[in-house]
Amino acid sequence: MDDRRRLLHRTADLAADFLDELPTRPVARAVDLAELRAALGRPMPENPSDPGGLVEALARDAEPGLVATAGPRYFGFVTGGGVPAALAADWLASAWDQNAMFYVMSPAAAVAEEVAGRWLLDLFGLPEGSSVGFTTGATMASFTAIAAARHRVLARAGWDVEDNGYVGAPTIEVVVGEEAHASIFVSLQMLGLGRARVHRVAADDQGRMRPDALRETLARLDGPIIACAQAGNVNTGAFDPMGPIVEAVRTKPNAWLHVDAAFGLWATVVPALADRVTGLAGADSWTTDAHKWLNVPYDSGIVVCRDAQAHHAAMTFGAAYYIEAAGGERDATNWVPESSRRARGFPIYAALRSLGRTGLADMIDHCFALARRMADRIRGAEGVTILNDVVLNQVLVRFGSGSGAGDDATTDRVIDMVQRSGECWMGATTWRGMRLRRVSVSKSARSAERRLLPWAISTLPVAIARFSPVYAQTSSA
Repeated sequence: MDDRRRLLHRTADLAADFLDELPTRPVARAVDLAELRAALGRPMPENPSDPGGLVEALARDAEPGLVATAGPRYFGFVTGGGVPAALAADWLASAWDQNAMFYVMSPAAAVAEEVAGRWLLDLFGLPEGSSVGFTTGATMASFTAIAAARHRVLARAGWDVEDNGYVGAPTIEVVVGEEAHASIFVSLQMLGLGRARVHRVAADDQGRMRPDALRETLARLDGPIIACAQAGNVNTGAFDPMGPIVEAVRTKPNAWLHVDAAFGLWATVVPALADRVTGLAGADSWTTDAHKWLNVPYDSGIVVCRDAQAHHAAMTFGAAYYIEAAGGERDATNWVPESSRRARGFPIYAALRSLGRTGLADMIDHCFALARRMADRIRGAEGVTILNDVVLNQVLVRFGSGSGAGDDATTDRVIDMVQRSGECWMGATTWRGMRLRRVSVSKSARSAERRLLPWAISTLPVAIARFSPVYAQTSSA
């Protein structure tokens, strides 16, 4: 026991050292893949290893391949950090090693999820009595919601898809926006609904689904329908107009509306962003990810379904040795695709309790303000064009000298130079046929980061100015 305590204390020190270095270490660096493989990929040991030495070696050998994604200068993808309470609760969850499958296996894990789910419904303004599941991430959350939708629309058509499968079932028409996220398509792929047979609805210049085009599409369809809208476009941050979309979908007698709100759902907690989410609560299911803007460690997707019975029917299954709750207790396996799984509700519970309603709203509003500040400061640099209306946390940037809206080659060169510099990290995307730099601001409100995020954003124009002579010279090449 003394050895284990020393091991855990040393591990905590190593983790704290890494976190302390986040503000100053290179965000990413050139990795020698051969060296990394050699360091980590040695032959499997024949005999047991000393745990203390192993952890020291792992920290040393993995370090060159670690990216400072939790730090204040990482703006790639929509990647949050980890509020201290959530990180600590995640460590506790690993130490407790609870299987959150059934109430009987961990009453504490079941109740933590139950409470966190109730808090989330209240925060998001979603219908009381909706069911909540905690998945690995937003992709499996959308998978779960669309599975529930498949159950309900086919049940209304007289078909039991869980018993009989999809072969021979009534055809489900799937309607998605032109800029639906890839996770929607992979969910359709895994559920047998197909990626290529969807009806795509035209979007406006910010990627928002057009309600008039949706109405035209729905008018041509009969029978079971699953429609998917989006709250928070992965490129522009824009929100589909939920009120008119809900009204259009409700004109069909057997339709389910799912909202992919992987990061946009968190806007519901900020009064100043209320206009983005008007009508959102009128849908049938919603997806979000606690890692993105609750700043919880990974493995923290959330699915919410208005129709709890459909959600339960799509996910539940049994075996002779299962001990299912009989007195109203929560069995988490009824709400997610997995059986055995870690108690992922604890970090979400801890983050919500740590931040509170006002702290969460402040964190999201702060990120929104920083995204606008970043766009305003970059916009002033020569040869830079901002392509989107900054309505949340996304900024799309294109580079090129002279007049016009830049060019692909210059944009890719600037992105590559910024990434290789290690000063900060932003990803690339292709949107509307153009190569762009995609900047995402979604870090936590820890006091250090509240100081460092504005500093990191203020350094961006300096970095761009330093690289601008290079891209000006190469833009015509």
